[in-house]
Amino acid sequence: MAAFQRNLLNPVKLRLFALQRLPMAALAGLRVTELTNEAATVTVPFTYLTKNPFRSIYFACLSMAAEMASGTLALMYTSTSEQAVSMLVVGMQAEFTKKAVTRIAFTCPDGAAIAQAVAESCATGEGRTVVCTSTGRDTSGEVVAVFRITWSFRAKKKGV
Repeated sequence: MAAFQRNLLNPVKLRLFALQRLPMAALAGLRVTELTNEAATVTVPFTYLTKNPFRSIYFACLSMAAEMASGTLALMYTSTSEQAVSMLVVGMQAEFTKKAVTRIAFTCPDGAAIAQAVAESCATGEGRTVVCTSTGRDTSGEVVAVFRITWSFRAKKKGV
């Protein structure tokens, strides 16, 4: 897990990973700024490529960063699992509370819940879901948006 964390926190390796697997995130300038076993933080800049006609960050870019904050944790636990585990977003809810006009940092503190769901799925062979909360804050620390992203995890049968 430590190697996974080091790779995603390295700007060059993150850029290569994003270009290969998440090209829109690379184009939008998303960055993983924190990654521990418990939490992940992803930032989205306010730039020409991420803004909307109302002079704020387009909601799709905010959604991308929010999903990436929880998805980074999900990918960390599924890719380091001894058994292959599939992951999929099966739901999303969002609340927008303030106009996003600066760099926004989305933090998801649900690493423990994701780890537990992956472990339970591997142990039982059944799917598990986790609702992850990604909270976006602007540079002054004010909450701009809160996303609740529902992830589904299912261990693949051995030999498949």
